[in-house]
Amino acid sequence: MSRFQFTLQLAGAFFAGIATYLVVTTAFSQDPGEAPSLSDISPVELAMEEGESGDVGCTSNGCDCCSSQSCGSRCGSFLGPCDWFGCHRDSYSHHKRGGLADKHAPAGLMGGHVHKKGQWMFEYKYMNMYMRGNRMGTTNVSDAAAFDVNINGSVTNAQAIPTNMTMEMHMLHIMYGWSDEISLYAMPMVTSLTMDHMRDNPFGTPLGPMPALAGQPFTTHNDGIDDVVFGALWKAYEGCTDELIFNFGFSVPTGDIDRQTSAPFGVPIDLPYPMRIGSGTFDFRPGVTYRSNYDHGSIGLQYTADLTLGTNSEGYALGDEHKINAWYSWLVCDRLALSFRVENHWRNNIDGADVDQNAGTMGFISTNRSDSRGGFWTNLGYGGSLLLGDGYLMNFEAVHPVYQDLDGIQLSNDWYFNAGLSKAF
Repeated sequence: MSRFQFTLQLAGAFFAGIATYLVVTTAFSQDPGEAPSLSDISPVELAMEEGESGDVGCTSNGCDCCSSQSCGSRCGSFLGPCDWFGCHRDSYSHHKRGGLADKHAPAGLMGGHVHKKGQWMFEYKYMNMYMRGNRMGTTNVSDAAAFDVNINGSVTNAQAIPTNMTMEMHMLHIMYGWSDEISLYAMPMVTSLTMDHMRDNPFGTPLGPMPALAGQPFTTHNDGIDDVVFGALWKAYEGCTDELIFNFGFSVPTGDIDRQTSAPFGVPIDLPYPMRIGSGTFDFRPGVTYRSNYDHGSIGLQYTADLTLGTNSEGYALGDEHKINAWYSWLVCDRLALSFRVENHWRNNIDGADVDQNAGTMGFISTNRSDSRGGFWTNLGYGGSLLLGDGYLMNFEAVHPVYQDLDGIQLSNDWYFNAGLSKAF
């Protein structure tokens, strides 16, 4: 992918996100005259609203919903008051509206909120990603066609092909409110990688008879501590309904990129690039998030990047990554939100190559190739978040690709799942 193509796609995705934001905002907008300002709410109502500890959206008269429709859930229920367009929330204070079930970005994203001064948050996050089948560009490739493929003038997958892969991540996300505008965070994580393969070419080869073990499966596995991510979030702007947050993130190379496996030849060899944990480099991970709250839910736009700084001890650097996300979270009830997310994801190929691998290993299997790691993905995410009370928030999300354009030959992304449970105090 050329720099011009990358820039064009990045700009297109950005403007598509803005267009989506404007369309959804217009569709759900209300006449400004319908919603009272905070100055129209009596001090008694504000005191009752912000001083309550349990029943979200309740007043002394019961559920504070539109007079023309039912709440759908009585005051004091587990989910709080519910209605399609959230018109009962037009009298909520800014602080109260910002503390409902859509207060965080969807489960697959980070860097979308800050905490008040002195507040802590601990969150367990889990991710499971599955890749299945080989792909060249935008075309799926059968196992038979994946053997002995010519990539950039050289043959690869001569001795084995990857068939599927699973990646699991367990993360501990810790945040602390340094001030009302700045929050510090750190996230250590443990990663588990498993890849299944098929040996040699069982479908016939012009180079001679098939080896005795042709078509036999084998599996490689790697797990351990991944790179630690840390940084600071700065809320640069906060209006009555929207906010702008900048993310100044970094990662340190605590993962081990020099592990080996004896599969399938019975002698130790370096694990290929996608089976290594961590980048081996210090990385800069900037981002910016814009969010806007409405009675019915919230809308968000986010840009994030993962930029390698230098070359690792093995002589290469992972390709830079860029992501643009746009999402809408619908507040079904005060304590339950459903989300829909669109993501555009770019990743460059690896810069350089592992000094411990000679050029011949690129022909063994495609996962040893530094020119078969980049690509572009468009993903859709469907999720939800649930306020459990006492500062607990549970969120989840299922994501799948709707478009993939991969460099070289690689495993194709399939569904993946994100989940988290946080506690703020």
